[in-house]
Amino acid sequence: MLTNRVCLVTGASRGVGKGIALALGASGATVYVTGRSTRASDSPFGGTVSATADEVTRRGGRGIAIACDHKDDRQVRAVFERIAREHRRLDILVNNATAIPDRLTERGPFWDKPLEFADLFEVGARSTYVATWFAAPMLIREGGVVVNISSPGGRCYVHGPAYGGTKAAVDKMAFDMAHDFKPHGVTVVSLWLGLVKTEKVMSMTAEGAKQYAPFLAFGESPEYGGRILEALFADPKRLEQSGKVFFAAELAGHYGVKDLNGFEPPSGRGALGDPPSYSPTIIE
Repeated sequence: MLTNRVCLVTGASRGVGKGIALALGASGATVYVTGRSTRASDSPFGGTVSATADEVTRRGGRGIAIACDHKDDRQVRAVFERIAREHRRLDILVNNATAIPDRLTERGPFWDKPLEFADLFEVGARSTYVATWFAAPMLIREGGVVVNISSPGGRCYVHGPAYGGTKAAVDKMAFDMAHDFKPHGVTVVSLWLGLVKTEKVMSMTAEGAKQYAPFLAFGESPEYGGRILEALFADPKRLEQSGKVFFAAELAGHYGVKDLNGFEPPSGRGALGDPPSYSPTIIE
């Protein structure tokens, strides 16, 4: 249980972020959720930060919504100032906020797609760094946990170089941040989710995105990552996991975590390759 623990999930109006926030709330946590959507009409897939926070509270936690554009460092700073003012602690930070271009899943070379795809580097890679930078003083105080939400796109070709480069960056940041945080007992991991049954994915398959439909039977619920994170936090030896990149299904197997209805999603290692391992060399 996460009673009396304080969490922040970025990019939680819908999708993966919302699912993780709900799972943490169901375990009794106070969960701050950020996102840009304050009206359901802000996205064709619906969802708002307030609706997520309300559902967190209904699940047994305490949900607190903060509208935040993670492109704006001033807004991000204000989020952490509020958490520090209200709780003076942060036990779990989930870096999930990212840019999702409308044409992300279209096939074709990157130069035939809008230059706005480069926003992934800002809200995805840079936003992960900025949020963790602001969170560090509170994480150090409590020996907390940081989870960077990623995917095998950092290892194989997925959606092109902007998406892949962003995921590779957050994976490497987890490794490097773990080195800096180690003396303070803070655990940092990067989590490779599989195909998650988000509102957008379900909409795409309904509209005929045939490349995804065959994999839905093995898909993960949006709450799966939150269940894994709860187990990681409860592990008294969790610092041994720090700096690593995990397939969600494999970390779930390590902790005996199952998805909704007892489902055990498979690992994508066989098809997608191994997570990266980094050199132990340290140059400071």
